[in-house]
Amino acid sequence: MYVQAVLLPGGRPTSAVPLMRPPTTVVAPPEDASFLIKPSEKSYKHQYANMYFVRLRALRGFVEQQAKRRWNELAGKPKFVPRVLDVERGELCFVIGTVYMEMPLKPNVLDDIARDRSIPAPPPKEKFHSDKDSVMLEDESGRICLVGNRILSTCLVTGVILGALGMETSSGDFEVVDLCFPEMAPQPSAGLAWRTSSSASDSMDTGGTHIPTTLASPDEWIALVSGLEVGSANPTDGQVQILAEYLAGEAGGLDDQSQAARISRLIIAGDALGSMAASTGVLSGEPEKKSVRVKNTQSISMSTNPAQNLAKHLTDVCSSMPVHLLPGASDPAATILPQQPLPRSMFGGASHYATFHCESNPAYICIQRNDSTASTAGPSDASSSKTKSRVDDSATRTLLVHSGQPVDDMFKYVPTPPISRMGLTEATLRWRHMAPTAPDTLWCHPYFAKDPFVMARTPDIYAVGNQPEFATKLVEAEGDPNADDKADRLTKRCRIVLLPKFATSGTLVLVNMRTLSVRRTQFAVERMSAGGGET
Repeated sequence: MYVQAVLLPGGRPTSAVPLMRPPTTVVAPPEDASFLIKPSEKSYKHQYANMYFVRLRALRGFVEQQAKRRWNELAGKPKFVPRVLDVERGELCFVIGTVYMEMPLKPNVLDDIARDRSIPAPPPKEKFHSDKDSVMLEDESGRICLVGNRILSTCLVTGVILGALGMETSSGDFEVVDLCFPEMAPQPSAGLAWRTSSSASDSMDTGGTHIPTTLASPDEWIALVSGLEVGSANPTDGQVQILAEYLAGEAGGLDDQSQAARISRLIIAGDALGSMAASTGVLSGEPEKKSVRVKNTQSISMSTNPAQNLAKHLTDVCSSMPVHLLPGASDPAATILPQQPLPRSMFGGASHYATFHCESNPAYICIQRNDSTASTAGPSDASSSKTKSRVDDSATRTLLVHSGQPVDDMFKYVPTPPISRMGLTEATLRWRHMAPTAPDTLWCHPYFAKDPFVMARTPDIYAVGNQPEFATKLVEAEGDPNADDKADRLTKRCRIVLLPKFATSGTLVLVNMRTLSVRRTQFAVERMSAGGGET
């Protein structure tokens, strides 16, 4: 896009050609990729065990396929044992089942019931991991204990479906020699029109340090942010206001506005509203804050109108670009996953814009490129496009976004170091499951006939919100050269992005939709905490 600059009488440069955002639309994801709970599914009478049975049935075939491909050529010809209790002692074989971590530090509801109510409950632990943990593998027939160095060196959490190669020992345990997982799900032809086969920037993992493609290029960028925490005890209103002005093209000079014009939409990955936090008093100079005394508790500093303040910022951004809002742990939404979309009526003027989308958490967001030239400089989105079928699947990028609860819960299971949050997120792609610890320690809806957290497809962009720090990685997996579908023979590529809380980091993450390269933009206000403003 060519932009010619002219000078206003005051000396400030402006553009002689109106800046236009890339014209893209949102298309409806496949039916099996929706996290909306239907009225027929809103029942709590089912047992959670159904989810484990459905999960094992959905992923067992993929694990068996990977296991036979990996171990059929081994000496001894290990055979597949369909039931874990049918393993014969001293015979090399492999079994498939669901991992269960026996952890003494993990909360137990039976212990809670038996506890003397006159004694206060201990504070929740930050980690469940200990040296006394043991790994079990179970299926419909029963459970066996997995032992061996291979188990100790592998990142595992409860709920993972895997195949274990080994043999039963004299003590009745299963000595593991090797493990295999479902590996990355098929990645359909979506996004092929966006890909380039020989560009060096396609495979480069920027890590937020070097950007091969500038924002001024004609490529489209997606803005990702999480943890705005509007109305929290530590206000970030200044940073959020600057963020809204930047995205609307009202901040900075001509270069900043030209860069912002290449951002086609904003995705807010949870915790847009701050939770009430206990404090000893009210911050001075903030008339919007009130101190509320609660019986037998500390005073609570809270904002009287956080939703209204957030709605004002959303209205400013929605007037110029589409916005997708996901609920998070601190937002007024149900605690169990998947969290359903927040009511649009909460957000005042923003709810009147067709560019404002309230999403579930997690959410698949499918963005389709439109190569036609836009006739106006307004936001390039249409709410009715969500009901349309895919016109050109090869021009669609799929984003999988959630607000961070699955990663936060899995992080309690594993030793750190060496296992990191990025390693856990990458592992969910190989496990084909984004929240394996649900429903064990991660609260979720009791589904009966399906497990919506199973990844039926590999997304192009996998964003996780509300993490302690920013991280990114481009994960690749070779396709199957013998597959009938051309798309299955291609290399699978997924850009993982861990989004830090904006309230503490002031960080906005931008992802290039063509190359999947990443750029960070930081917002800071002097004497405010977010983005290093205090320093």
